[in-house]
Amino acid sequence: MSPLIELVGITKDYGAFRALSDVHLQILPGCTGLLGPNGAGKSTLIKVLLGLVHCTAGHGHVLGIPLGTHATAIRSQVGYMPEDDCYIHGLSGIETMQLAARLTGMQSTEAIRRSHEILDFCGAGQERYRSVETYSTGMRQKLRFAMAIVHDPALLILDEPTSGLDPEERVAMLNRIRILTRDFGKTVLLCTHILPDVQSVCSRVVILAAGQVRISDSLEQLSRLPSPALFVHFAGSAERFHAALRQYNLASHISGPQQMQIAGTAEDHSNLIWQAAAVSDCTIRGLVPSRNSLEQIFLDAVGQVQHAHS
Repeated sequence: MSPLIELVGITKDYGAFRALSDVHLQILPGCTGLLGPNGAGKSTLIKVLLGLVHCTAGHGHVLGIPLGTHATAIRSQVGYMPEDDCYIHGLSGIETMQLAARLTGMQSTEAIRRSHEILDFCGAGQERYRSVETYSTGMRQKLRFAMAIVHDPALLILDEPTSGLDPEERVAMLNRIRILTRDFGKTVLLCTHILPDVQSVCSRVVILAAGQVRISDSLEQLSRLPSPALFVHFAGSAERFHAALRQYNLASHISGPQQMQIAGTAEDHSNLIWQAAAVSDCTIRGLVPSRNSLEQIFLDAVGQVQHAHS
């Protein structure tokens, strides 16, 4: 797959402060999570991609369009959902959508048709005719998302799209993102602090820390442990189960209440694990390959930078 975004040696300085430092990055088709602590450079990276700030050094392209002198061309093909409100007081939801559509070059009739179509997709009902300043947080999030996709862009950059949403609306927003990537072939760069959202819809993850790319890989690859292991959820005595596993020469440790991590693969050790469970009078309720959690991956990546600067 060819990258839709490719950055080579991107550096951005604000005076004496270096926000991005020698960033090399490729964003492939699909949904990629952009993670990082506050001050990591995520907002600056987004501004670079949209052509809102000029790089101090480096080069790259977005959707095949070079960064620098073609910012308008890039923005015409990208849908951007900012974290902060971006509506005009006095306009209704449908009027705001029409304005966003017309700004992309749509004719008036097509703009109103497309605006209603996208608001329907986003679950907006009759509230589209109300003034935007009367909207709840969730409704404003829907409107910002709708404005980002009204012109059918190939690439979406979504900044905290589920922030402030209740659980039901959060699930609905993630489902829309999933539909756009799976059914309509959109590429999404999802910038968020909510790690479960990334695990829910993203196939790849980029972690920034101190203006540098610390990790850029698939979630599947990152989740693999250096050595294979099995996670076992069971009912019974952990001490007896642990002792029985040792009798069968299986390396293990108790990882939580009625949870055990055992070195090796199911192909090699599943029969022995079941035998140890029977001997110790335990019932196995789950047996799956162990994975690194995204939270631990994130903490390790950020911790490496903090340790290097300490």
